[in-house]
Amino acid sequence: MPYRPNPRPTTRSASTHGRRGRRAGLCAVLLTGSVTILLAAGTVGPGAAAVTETAERSGARTTQAPVTNEARVTTAVLDLDHPARNPQVRGKDIPYDTASIIKVDILAVLLLQAQDAGHGLTQQERTQAEAMIERSDNDAANALWRRIGLAPGLEAVNKRLGLSSTVGGAGGKWGLTRTTVTDQIRLLRAVFADGGTTSASEPALTTTSRNYIRTLMTRIAAGQSWGVSAASDSGWALKNGWLQRSTTGLWDINSVGQVTSGTHHYLVAVLSDGNVSMTGGIAAVERAARAAVSSARAAG
Repeated sequence: MPYRPNPRPTTRSASTHGRRGRRAGLCAVLLTGSVTILLAAGTVGPGAAAVTETAERSGARTTQAPVTNEARVTTAVLDLDHPARNPQVRGKDIPYDTASIIKVDILAVLLLQAQDAGHGLTQQERTQAEAMIERSDNDAANALWRRIGLAPGLEAVNKRLGLSSTVGGAGGKWGLTRTTVTDQIRLLRAVFADGGTTSASEPALTTTSRNYIRTLMTRIAAGQSWGVSAASDSGWALKNGWLQRSTTGLWDINSVGQVTSGTHHYLVAVLSDGNVSMTGGIAAVERAARAAVSSARAAG
């Protein structure tokens, strides 16, 4: 199926309904369930530091240390209609935990590895990829993280895509991969820009591969479509990440993707950490995304 941006409501009443629905869905998932999913491909042994990502359908929280940190947020925006320009960065372009936004990178690596081998994804890999992106399924991510060769496999392909500041999480902890907003814009360009971006001597993602990733990013499950979509007025494709750190109880909240605002298409990356709550972090990320896109529009 060809890629089409996920449409936003065009009327005031529909838009209000969409916002209420998204907020209501988020409240429901925060109040339902208590399952915390380990970000490890295997079992966390006794005494190990358990780093967890709380699934959006779960309201579980880890034991919190006293909150002393202040939340940080960094954004980057690139106008795809002026691709020669550099991204506009707001905040410090420093590394953050990826949480589940790494799943876009995992899929890009998987597809490039398949291209190198001269074949497409297997049916099992497609099923896992779709679950990983659309529903943010961690079991599927665990399987594909192993399939691409863990952090070394990720980093080898990322070099071809120009990602110079992304370091894969140790062992099975893909959610503790560290990245910057500028690296996330480079990855988004490889997916959304015509021809992708890569070094001159290496092939980029094919059109078929790019369209596959784009399409999955428009099929995000209900309740997970928050984030950079707040800056769009007609269409979006995204992937979000949310991770509560067991050492502090604070939240990493991230969102990356493409949005349409006015007549232009923008690549947007918002990374944050130190958030006291998931809902507060989401609100901060959405404010930052709207401000960043507004600034990019004003710059013409």
